[in-house]
Amino acid sequence: MNVPTAHHRPAAPAARKPLPLYTPEERKRRDASGWTIVQGILAPLQFLVFLVSLGLVIRFLLTGEGYFAATVSVVIKTVVLYIIMVTGSIWERVVFGKYLFARPFFWEDVFSMLVIALHTAYLAALALHASVETQMAIALAAYASYLINATQFVLKLRAARRQQEAEDAASMVGAAS
Repeated sequence: MNVPTAHHRPAAPAARKPLPLYTPEERKRRDASGWTIVQGILAPLQFLVFLVSLGLVIRFLLTGEGYFAATVSVVIKTVVLYIIMVTGSIWERVVFGKYLFARPFFWEDVFSMLVIALHTAYLAALALHASVETQMAIALAAYASYLINATQFVLKLRAARRQQEAEDAASMVGAAS
């Protein structure tokens, strides 16, 4: 029986290097695609719409005033969400060859389905004349899920930027040698 001693310990498993977010080919497709620009415009626009709408929903919940404005703002936020999801899936197809659930964005896309489901549930509650309380509770749940999903994407963008910086630094070191 081999028992590890202080002089003979099994080697620790090598740390797995995370897969790069983009292969060089995917990065070229990403950088060449007009859909990248569309996403770069729509994402901050959607966040701005979210902030305004959240303010209107909270104002309504606190004061009981402004139901119509809050409702219109949630509908607008939902339409912008649908637009960014459609254009985002086209972007994923161009860059990764899949409309949704490409490896680098799999979990963001999974969570996006919850975001879409909750925003759609809000529209259904509105169309079915659910109570105002139910409508606003669904809107807040949709917004909480959106905020988590937006954070996922921001973190992914930061990881992509770090990956690019590391690759750029490595190529500069290689060129200097």
